Amino acid sequence: MELQQLESTATAVRRDIVRMVNAVNSGHPGGSLGCTDFLVALYFEVMHLKTDDSGNVIFDMDGRDEDLFFLSNGHISPVFYSVLARRGYFPVSELATFRKLDSRLQGHPTTAEHLPGVRIASGSLGQGLSVANGAAFAKKLNGDDKHVYVLMGDGEQQEGQVWEGAMFAPHHKLGNLTAVIDLNGQQIDGPTKLVMNNRDLGAKYEAFGWNVEHMEGNNMAQVVTKLKEARKDPEVPTMILMHTEMGFGIDYMMGSHKWHGVAPNAEQLVTALNQLPLTAGMSDY
Repeated sequence: MELQQLESTATAVRRDIVRMVNAVNSGHPGGSLGCTDFLVALYFEVMHLKTDDSGNVIFDMDGRDEDLFFLSNGHISPVFYSVLARRGYFPVSELATFRKLDSRLQGHPTTAEHLPGVRIASGSLGQGLSVANGAAFAKKLNGDDKHVYVLMGDGEQQEGQVWEGAMFAPHHKLGNLTAVIDLNGQQIDGPTKLVMNNRDLGAKYEAFGWNVEHMEGNNMAQVVTKLKEARKDPEVPTMILMHTEMGFGIDYMMGSHKWHGVAPNAEQLVTALNQLPLTAGMSDY
């Protein structure tokens, strides 16, 4: 995709997010909005996916000979579902079922619902890096040259299992793994530095043997470039510290932990949508 198309898609996804959580008065818009550019870049430009002769995505749980993505901070499911739908994994109209009874689009992704694109149940924080390690290690053992990506939250770095995973990847020379931390400085109970200060995450991961990079997560051009560059070293895993604004794109949400898990009301929804105008060729679900 051209950069402008990626940005237009990101705007449509952000509209999906606020409409989805507003419709059921439930969900996590803040982190979803902040991570939109990353997931759009990943699925529409960076990852090598299985497709048919017409370019339609083919999904199977085997995951061989294709890039894989694992969402560890599963509470940002609204952005994940929207991107999957708009990439063609399932009908965009299904976004209207978000968090409703018998929907495949539960509040946290689950494999029990057999939703195409979802490879692990996530929401119990701290587990995604371990799963990504296993997938990357399996690809290495199988001679599969494709790449594995995982997204975590910065509050999630307070989980002990993350640091077990942090030791595993460099030890096994998983250069086919790129991990990304959404570094927005916010978690459900407040700023991360006040809840449990992560201090210098870059220095910590470097000490564990990772290649550490920084990127502005709400700059689409930079996100695309950094994600592509992360694939270069065959033996050293890359950790990208992605600096984002929680609630990016909506002025009254930006930078506040209060919008971690609160849905906008009807009036706030109208304000948000006015700040996220659709471009030609894009439409709401």
